[in-house]
Amino acid sequence: MVAEDHPERRREAFFGRLKGPKLRAHQADLIETRLPQLRVDLAEAAPTDLASLFRAPVERIRLEIGFGGGEHLLHRSGEDPACGFIGVEPFVNGMAKLLSALEDAPRGNLRLYDDDATQLIDWLPEASLDAVDLLYPDPWPKKKHFKRRFVSARNLDRLARVLKPGGLFRFASDIDTYVNWTLRHAADHPAFEWTARRPADWHEPFAGWPGTRYEAKAIREGRPPAYLTFRRSGG
Repeated sequence: MVAEDHPERRREAFFGRLKGPKLRAHQADLIETRLPQLRVDLAEAAPTDLASLFRAPVERIRLEIGFGGGEHLLHRSGEDPACGFIGVEPFVNGMAKLLSALEDAPRGNLRLYDDDATQLIDWLPEASLDAVDLLYPDPWPKKKHFKRRFVSARNLDRLARVLKPGGLFRFASDIDTYVNWTLRHAADHPAFEWTARRPADWHEPFAGWPGTRYEAKAIREGRPPAYLTFRRSGG
């Protein structure tokens, strides 16, 4: 049996499929050769200073949970080279897409993890992140599947532990029931404060927002997105 603190323990927050259509030969090669160079190795002790994970010097650390095809992560890591980004995506095809894009736009401020985000979060040192992004996560719309939603009391505890005081948790979704779910859970958690001060604040995209393909699809189908920002108390 795998111990609770072992990096290969059972997944807690990923319930989707791990693979889609068969990868092209070059994509499969990137998974085999390039991903190990960028993957955060949880078998090693977490460094006291997370900046040491990156090839380039960085001043801040930002985590993106479930980056899909990597469009947002690629954009953000390119526009902000002084920030170190850790991107999590267990879906192999999404990871392969990002690795392909990195061939033409390498990043010294980017590291990756290809398994359950909770494993990485539990490995990280306390108060080591400046921001966490959860963008268009699987809403698990059926009531019997609500427990699969990433936003939960336990995972907010996790984020509260690794965010610095004043650090930001950003959440975007086009599913109103998940938006309301997230607002309720964050309101019940003593470590998080919703930063909105006027109605427009949670309908306007985050500063520098490049948009995502999921967002474009939602807008085409008449589902207005919501953008929520919560601040870790203490800063």
